[in-house]
Amino acid sequence: MSSYSAWGLLRHGLGARDWAPAWRDATPRKRYKVVVIGGGGHGLATAYYLAKNHGIRDVAVLEKAWIGGGNTGRNTTIVRSNYYYPESAALYEMSLKLYEGLSRDLNYNIMLSQRGIVTVAHSRHELEVVQRWAGAIRANGIDSDLLTPAEIARLAPIFDTSPQARYPVWGGFIQRRGGTARHDAVAWGYARAASALGVDIVQNCEVNAIRRGADGRVTGVGTTRGEIEADCVVMSVAGHSTVLADMAGFRLPVTSYALQAMVSEPVKPLLDVVILSLATGVYVSQSDKGEMVLGGALDLYNSYGQRGNLPTAVNVAGAAVEQYPALGRLRMLRQWAGIVDVVQDSSPILGETPVPGLFINCGWGTGGFKAIPAGGWLMAHHIATGSPHAVAAPFSLRRFTTGALIDEAAAAGIAH
Repeated sequence: MSSYSAWGLLRHGLGARDWAPAWRDATPRKRYKVVVIGGGGHGLATAYYLAKNHGIRDVAVLEKAWIGGGNTGRNTTIVRSNYYYPESAALYEMSLKLYEGLSRDLNYNIMLSQRGIVTVAHSRHELEVVQRWAGAIRANGIDSDLLTPAEIARLAPIFDTSPQARYPVWGGFIQRRGGTARHDAVAWGYARAASALGVDIVQNCEVNAIRRGADGRVTGVGTTRGEIEADCVVMSVAGHSTVLADMAGFRLPVTSYALQAMVSEPVKPLLDVVILSLATGVYVSQSDKGEMVLGGALDLYNSYGQRGNLPTAVNVAGAAVEQYPALGRLRMLRQWAGIVDVVQDSSPILGETPVPGLFINCGWGTGGFKAIPAGGWLMAHHIATGSPHAVAAPFSLRRFTTGALIDEAAAAGIAH
C-alpha cells in the first residue's frame, strides 16, 4: 500500500495520472479461515484488526452491494462516548480513543472534528436527568462539563435560548472530545488498510444461506457468487441481522427501524458544535461543506426501507426551525435513512451465537457509527483468542437469559 501524503496530493494535482485503486476488488475464493458478512464499518474494521492485531489474513469481507453503502454511509457522522453505565462508557470511550488515532493508523484522513457535543435540557425534569447523566459520565472517567443557558448561547448563537422560546433552555452539558468524522472516509480507510494486509474485499456478493455441518457448526455461506467455506463466520449487517439469524436457525431480540437524516443547502459557518435537544430528540451539526445536518427520532414502524417517511421528516424539520429560527428559509438538499437494529436495552450484541463458529456484531441501534473501531477491535479479539475481551463481555447474547441488561435508553432519557 502506497502512503498518502501532501507531496503525493500535490504531484497528482499537477497532472500525474497513476492513482492506484484504494483496495483490490477481489474475486471470492472457495475457502477462507474467516468470512465477514457485511462491508460496512464494523465488518471492515473486524477484518482489518484480525489482520493487523492477530496476523489472521485469510479473511474475506462479503458485501451484497458496495462498500459503505449501508448504515456507514447513511448516518449523521457523530462520535462520542458520553454514556451512563460503566460498561457502555468503557466501550464507547475505547472507540473514541481509537478514532482519535485512526487517521494516522490507517494513513487515511477520516476528517475527525472534535468540536464538542452539547446536550440541552428544556425543563426542570430534563435538567435533573442531565445533571445525573453528566455526573455518571465524569464518574466513568470521561470528560463532561455542565453548561448554563448563557454558556449554551455563546457556544451556539443560532440556537434559540430567549425567554420566549417554545422550548426554553434550562441548561445542559458538553463532551468536548465528541464531534464528527467523515463516514465514507472511515469505510474507505478501513477497506484500503485491510486490503493492503491481504484481506479479500468482495462487493456485489449477497449471502443467501448459512451452511452448517452435521454437528451444527458453521461450515460456510452460500452467496450469489457461489459457495464459500469458512472455519468462522461473522455477521455484521446491522438492521438485517435478524434475516441472517433466521438463515442460521436462531432468533435475535432485535427490531429494525428506519432512522432518517437530512441536509440543507450549504451556508457559511453558523454552528461550531453538535447539539442534541432532549425535548425534541433533534440533533443538528454543520458539515465541512457548510450543509446543516439534521437528525431525529426513529420512524414509528418496523422497516427495511432506506427512505424513511414524510411525517418524521416534517417533525424533525419543524422542531429544528423552532429551535434554530435562522434556518427557516434554508432549502433541503437530500434526505435518507439507515436501517438500525434496536435491542430492548439499547445496547449492542457482541460475540458468539448459539451456532458454533458463528459470531455476531449487531444491536447498535442509533450508535453504530461511533462504535466502529471498538466493534471491529473487540470482535477480532474474540475470534482470534477464543474468548471475549473484558470490554465486550457484558454485551454477549447470554445477557438476555441471565437478565444482566444494560438499559442505556432508560438511563440517558433519549427518545430513541
